[in-house]
Amino acid sequence: MTEARRFALTPGEPAGIGPDLCLLLARAAQPHALVAIASRQLLAERATQLGLDIALLAVGPGAWPDAPAPAGSLYVWDTPLAAAVVAGQLDPRNAAYVLETLLRAGNGCVNGDFAGMITAPVHKGVINEAGIPFSGHTEFLAELTHTEQVVMMLATRGLRVALVTTHLPLRAVADAITAARLERVTRILHADLQDKFGIASPRILVCGLNPHAGEGGHLGREEIDIIAPTLARLRAEGLELIGPLPADTLFTPKHLEHCDAVLAMYHDQGLPVLKYKGFGAAVNVTLGLPIVRTSVDHGTALDLAGSGRVDTGSLQVALETAYQMTAGSRQAV
Repeated sequence: MTEARRFALTPGEPAGIGPDLCLLLARAAQPHALVAIASRQLLAERATQLGLDIALLAVGPGAWPDAPAPAGSLYVWDTPLAAAVVAGQLDPRNAAYVLETLLRAGNGCVNGDFAGMITAPVHKGVINEAGIPFSGHTEFLAELTHTEQVVMMLATRGLRVALVTTHLPLRAVADAITAARLERVTRILHADLQDKFGIASPRILVCGLNPHAGEGGHLGREEIDIIAPTLARLRAEGLELIGPLPADTLFTPKHLEHCDAVLAMYHDQGLPVLKYKGFGAAVNVTLGLPIVRTSVDHGTALDLAGSGRVDTGSLQVALETAYQMTAGSRQAV
């Protein structure tokens, strides 16, 4: 039997569906101890709104659980709100609360209280409206753990896609793809596929930047000048890298059948395919951190908060992936 471990679960934006997902998930037992870092009052009120009978079990520093919570119950590290929450209605006064839950989870992973953290969606806009500069979970956790370079990877069953660049305007992407950046991202992807996913010799397919991977330089020279030479240097060290390949044909069964991950050059090159294949059952993984962090692949869905009409599929995959990453399982998504 696998030894039970302890994980932090952050519900994200309190007016969104994150609290709903945590409560719906608690109806069934998990194989590990999940600690929701949230307002106990918020969860109790949302449970009433959803018509759920979930026992909220108080835990915290000095009183951590060692065993999974029984079905129909949820461990909660109570974190106070600044203002009452109405499902579906954003309130900048609770922005600091959201960041406090992330801070507690991240520090808990660093100091060993948690084996990893799973995050529900936050609303970046309302946090910034509160006067707090915030660009996302990934950047927040990178700063918290003093990590210079992290890599965003989304995964669903049968496909993993990592990104060289993330949230950049399209006109800025080409300038951001430097040999140094590509090398750092590729090394992080390769190392975490080995260390956190248990893949001894990862096989990575690499997209070109331009249509037809540059068409021999006629549609752009980034492949010739930057991507191909960088991959060649890394191959000389033993990394199994295939590419640069045209993105429009890379995402086909012939190529994907024997690969462990795809490395895309920019956000909308790789993620539309991933989300078409697995939306609602995909997970966002932050690679390069000294801790394990996974997340759902969707947003706060304010219009569905408190309705009961939400799908826990992505959160369940995020949980399963975190469990597997901390065990170094070869069966990870």
